[in-house]
Formats: sequence, C-alpha cells, structure tokens
Amino acid sequence: MKILVCISSVPDTTAKINFTADGKEFDKNGVQFVINPHDEFSLTKAVQLQETQGATVTVVTVGDVSVEPVMRKALAIGANDAIRVNADARDGFFVATQIAKVAKEGGYDIVLTGKESIDYNGGEVPGFVAGILDYGFVNGCVGLKVEGNAVEAIREIDGGKETVSVQFPVVIAGQKGLVEETELRIPNMRGIMAARTKPLSVVEAEQTSSNLKVVGYEKPASRGNVTLIDKDNVGELVRLLHEEAKVI
Repeated sequence: MKILVCISSVPDTTAKINFTADGKEFDKNGVQFVINPHDEFSLTKAVQLQETQGATVTVVTVGDVSVEPVMRKALAIGANDAIRVNADARDGFFVATQIAKVAKEGGYDIVLTGKESIDYNGGEVPGFVAGILDYGFVNGCVGLKVEGNAVEAIREIDGGKETVSVQFPVVIAGQKGLVEETELRIPNMRGIMAARTKPLSVVEAEQTSSNLKVVGYEKPASRGNVTLIDKDNVGELVRLLHEEAKVI
C-alpha cells in the first residue's frame, strides 16, 4: 500500500501576522512555520498504517526551499521519503494540479490531506485533487480503517457521523479526530537523525493557468476597549447593550 500525504507549511498559530507595505503579500519575516495541524493528523494516521500494515509513506509539498525544514520534520515523524514541487503555492487549483501529477505518476493508493490549511482556510485542495484524478473522495474524515484494497471512513456530517466504504485509489481529507491528539508524533532524536538521510526530491511544477488574482490583504479592525460591568448592575448592562452596542 502506497500513501501520499500532502503537507502544507503554515505560520505557527502564535505568530503575529503582517502584510507587505502594498498589502499584496504575506510578510514572512520573523514568522515560524509548522506542519499544518490538519495535515499532521493525516500524517500520523499514515505512519500508523506504515507500522501496522507495512505501508510506504511519501510526503509532498508545493513550495520553495524554505518549506524543507517542515518536510524534514515530517520525515522525522516517520515518512519514508518526500517530494517538493518547486513552485510558489499561489492558489488552491495550482497546488492541487501539482499534487495530482505527483499522485498519478507515483501510483498511490491513498492520498491523505488535511481538510484545509489554517492560513487561508480555503478547503479547496482535497476536492480539486480528487476531481482532477477522478478518485473517490471523503472529506472531514475522523476515522479510517483499511481492509484489502478499500477503506472504511467515518466523516462528520450535520448532526452526526457517516460511515462510507471507498475502493482504492482514494483521496481522504482528515481533521482532528482522525487520530487522538495524544497519538500525534513528536520527532525524537533517532527520527531527526534518520530524516537527514531520507530522500527529499525536488521536481519542477506542471505549468497551468490561474484565474485567481490577489487584490489585497487587510487585517480585521481592532477590537474596542472592554467595559467592565458589576455583576449586580444589570440595568447598566442592558442600557449599554441597547444604546452603545445596539444589539438589543
């Protein structure tokens, strides 16, 4: 069984976000990057399948050389090898096109992704990949079992959960719940040392057009000052909600 895990390099959740002076690009200066948390759940599941069912695990990322430390961390967690598509991850369709090419050429049985990246939160890439490849697709996956050449997946739906069975090849978009948080892997020294010698290949991007144009980025408006009301002063609270907040 061959598994391809799609890894996105995203700003640490504690990072302060800034944009360039013209508002057209994200300012990466001083920002620490990590594996996208949703992808980390999928990576951990893939490594578990490697340990229990002998799967081979490859991680793929679209990005320049700056994403390689994050890829090395994925290798230290347990992936067998890594592929970096040498291009700027400029939009979801472009990224999906690159991943689909790698998946098709590698003949992977399962393509595991996170349901979305925590920087842009577009949630586009998994569905695009499945559509380009014409593979089965399970989104929002919170449980996964592999039996023979099929997977039994549990996904979240409105008001509950749904269990589906899908034949290989398949795209699975995982999220929190795919594995327990306590099962997430922290690279140990042996893993870090092994990651230095594991293959990390660089391939050039497939040329494709894009209909997306970034007009600009801007931060949300700053929050106003907080007004503290004594817990016994209900009348003042009601007055402020009515006259100032205008929510009642």
